[in-house]
Amino acid sequence: MKIITRFAPSPTGYLHVGGARTALFSYLFARHHGGQFELRIEDTDTERSTQASVDAIFEGMNWLGLEHDSEVKYQSKNLARYHEQINKLLSEGKAYYCDCSKEELDEMREAQKANGEKPRYDGRNRDKGLVKTEETVIRFKTPLTGEVTFDDHVRGSITVANDELDDLVIARADGMPTYNFSVVVDDADMGITHVVRGDDHINNTPRQINIYHALGFPVPEFAHVPMILGDDGARLSKRHGAVSVMQYAEDGYLPEAVLNYLVRLGWSNGDQELFSKEEMVELFTLKGVNKAPSAFNTTKLKWINQQYIQQANNERLVELLKDRLAALNIETDIDLHQVVELFKERAQTINELADMGLFLMQDLTGYDEKAEKKAFKAGSDTALQAIIDKCEAVTDWQGADLHQLIADVVEELEVGFGKVGMPARLALSGQAQGPANDVIMKILGQKESIKRFQAALDYVKAKLAE
Repeated sequence: MKIITRFAPSPTGYLHVGGARTALFSYLFARHHGGQFELRIEDTDTERSTQASVDAIFEGMNWLGLEHDSEVKYQSKNLARYHEQINKLLSEGKAYYCDCSKEELDEMREAQKANGEKPRYDGRNRDKGLVKTEETVIRFKTPLTGEVTFDDHVRGSITVANDELDDLVIARADGMPTYNFSVVVDDADMGITHVVRGDDHINNTPRQINIYHALGFPVPEFAHVPMILGDDGARLSKRHGAVSVMQYAEDGYLPEAVLNYLVRLGWSNGDQELFSKEEMVELFTLKGVNKAPSAFNTTKLKWINQQYIQQANNERLVELLKDRLAALNIETDIDLHQVVELFKERAQTINELADMGLFLMQDLTGYDEKAEKKAFKAGSDTALQAIIDKCEAVTDWQGADLHQLIADVVEELEVGFGKVGMPARLALSGQAQGPANDVIMKILGQKESIKRFQAALDYVKAKLAE
């Protein structure tokens, strides 16, 4: 049997982390077995579905590299097929019209609650033989006896008695089919063999299996993956940070790092942490998916992203850095290859990489207050002037030993290295910590280095004159 899986998002917003992980598991299962992975857009909710959301889903899937195999299917283009199958159920006495008003349904449920019963539709119109009107919905005749059992690839065997299920609505009064019906028709028509989805759909599965049987369709196998929680144990939401896949792109994460993190979010292969996409395909099994919910850990994601940045080709990082600087409206003439080489081992995101190098690309607007009190004091003006004099005397800046230049100033002034090195670093970067002074000077160039030393000297002189 050729395995065919699908990812079927509703275009009512961005591609979120939970959806992306479900798509990834579905994708990997199909690829592992040499099968097909399909994409379907469930856009029958006309009030909430937008083209912008469709585009956002495509963008997220493309960024993650989760390519689908056939033309994208849209539920909104398949209405005639749904109506055909609904009419089939009506003609066979497996569905019926219901004209219960919202008020009537509310009263029914309140009475059931008062009696300690499970609130649900009581089937009062099941055998009345009502005809279609502008107010009628269409309900599916759920079997009154028996039970539904299915072997879930993650949760194991699940059994639900039919008398626990009510007659669900399969078409609204405006004729629009509901989710539980249209998804059955679509999965059957697309030949889906395995449905991988979130465990919030477990309650839908017995209902859908009954519809599969009623329509005479083969029933696919199911795998319901657990939800993703925030660090606090609550369901992942915006308050836990970014939940949109493309927000992680904007925040400077690499797609392969996000993919790697998502696959480890509820799946494991021993103690291995880092996986190439090829390794994921080779090793992934649904048996390895945890039953318990997984907690999203941004610290872990950053660590994984840092590993991928360290392994990345410098040319690629330069292009990503250019994109980040463009987003910040920053133009620079310095060699970004040097910036990447300087900070790639320390940066956890591309945005951090850019932030670390900003002092090289922008004029300094001030000095670290705490560091300034230690470095900019009596004697530092003499050190800065001596550095300027030696910098101006250099004829081959890139070939010069600039570390020795600083060391010569230390020797001539007969002071400790910190008396010269600290004011120099603060003058060059505005910070107490950072790369070596000679490295910064090489990247900035002779003119800019002297300019910064002079600005610091003027600042110190003004401070000492107060």
